[in-house]
Amino acid sequence: MVWIDPELTWNTSDYPVDEVILPVKNIWTPEIHVTNGIVATMQHSSRDLLVYSNGTVKHTVIINAEVNCEVNLFNYPFAADECPVAIQAWSTDGCGTKLAFRHLKMVDGAHGDWQTDYVNFQKKRDDRNYIMVSLRIKPANPFITLLLPSMLIILADMVSFALPLTGGERNSFKVTLVLSFTMFLNILNDQLPGDSSCSPIIRTHFCICLIILVVSMLVSLVLTRVAQDGGLIFCCCSKRTGTKNTRRREEEQSEEVKADISVVQLDASGESTQLLRKVVKFLEALDAKDEENEKSQWIANLLDKIFFWIYFILGTVYFCTMTTVMVKYRCKVDHFDFWYDQNY
Repeated sequence: MVWIDPELTWNTSDYPVDEVILPVKNIWTPEIHVTNGIVATMQHSSRDLLVYSNGTVKHTVIINAEVNCEVNLFNYPFAADECPVAIQAWSTDGCGTKLAFRHLKMVDGAHGDWQTDYVNFQKKRDDRNYIMVSLRIKPANPFITLLLPSMLIILADMVSFALPLTGGERNSFKVTLVLSFTMFLNILNDQLPGDSSCSPIIRTHFCICLIILVVSMLVSLVLTRVAQDGGLIFCCCSKRTGTKNTRRREEEQSEEVKADISVVQLDASGESTQLLRKVVKFLEALDAKDEENEKSQWIANLLDKIFFWIYFILGTVYFCTMTTVMVKYRCKVDHFDFWYDQNY
């Protein structure tokens, strides 16, 4: 800091010294405040300062501050925003200290997942100066730990349509994916950024992915039932199937009774004819059942293919749209709400 104190001037003709070193505790020094700082401390870097004959004073101070700044995290993990650090000295109605900034240098701008792109001096008016700090999240680590697993799980769910409907392998695999993704969200719940005026859209993305997995699992379960029974309405299908089985049993029992009664009256050739009829009806029943199963399987496979292509197209469009929104869209945040009046 450099300032002028008229009370510290002297005549070099009387005192042939152009500059002196004086202790800080005996000299007035300006107080600098961080307006939007939660905690701010100002320390003298030395116990002495330099004073020139014209009253100019040079000194160095160190300010450590924690700044309250709401950062736009809507685009997380591709978030980037600017954060002001308001630096002021005491001044009221033109009386006080006026700051004039000179040089600004950024040192070591990368820590952890955050990176500082640039810093510069700006002002809203003469008595309101601030350092605008541009911040950006390094997207590599959050992308690998958050976005990539969700994409891979959805991809695995799409590939699971290659498994057959019958047998239960596909349904078991889809249930495993849903449970795995639920555990994944529970683990990451405390690590995701908190809510704000611009809440991270990645939370919505995870909810949509979970809904997609659950819908895919339910559709697979329904299609498995269709492949077995050939109907979507479970109760009606079950009743119809039971009615058909009852009728078949009654017909078979009546035929057996007729066959038993006619055995006494028919000769050997009649017995052979009756036996052949029963065999033919049994084979016809098997053929009809096989045709019904094939028809049910064909309907289920057709619906399965239609749902897969709908799933694939909508899933691809969704991920492209969500990635574009995360990268391009900007949520507006008022960074200067700590200045309470509206005339800045």
